[in-house]
Amino acid sequence: MNCPFCSNVENRVIDSRVSKDGDAIRRRRECVGCGKRFTTYEFVEDVLPMVIKKDGRRENFDRAKIITGIKKACEKRPISIDVIEPMIDRIEQSCQELQLKEIPSSIIGEKVMGELHNLDGIAYVRFASVYRQFKDINEFLEELKDLLNTKVKRE
Repeated sequence: MNCPFCSNVENRVIDSRVSKDGDAIRRRRECVGCGKRFTTYEFVEDVLPMVIKKDGRRENFDRAKIITGIKKACEKRPISIDVIEPMIDRIEQSCQELQLKEIPSSIIGEKVMGELHNLDGIAYVRFASVYRQFKDINEFLEELKDLLNTKVKRE
C-alpha cells in the first residue's frame, strides 16, 4: 500500500475494525516515511462467472435477470420479497462455489427451478414453462405429473 502523501510503500496498521455495514475492514495506517495517517478498506471480491447462453453468447452474470424471472414466476402468489431475496442469494452463492470461469445458463436455470420447486408449485410451473420452452401440452403435463409425484412423496 503506497502512502497517498509521499508514495512510500512502508506503513504500519494502527487500528483495524469492521465497517458500519459489516462488509469491509477499515484499517487506519501510518506512513513510516512521512508519519501521516490514512485509512484503507478491505472488501471481499465477488468473482462471478461469465454466463454461456443457449446460443453460445457469453455475458456477465446478472443477478437482476434472475430477480426478474423469479418475480414474474411468483407474480400474484403469496410470496414475499423477503423470501425471494435469500433464495437469489443462495443461487448466486452456489454459482460462486462452483469456482468456474464460465457457467452455462442451464445450470442457473436448474438452480432457480430447484428453489421454486421447494417454494411454490405454481411459481415453479410458470418458470418451467418459459425456461423449458414446452412445445406442446404433453410436455407441460409431464412436468405437472413430476411435480405432483414429488409432493406426494414428501407427504
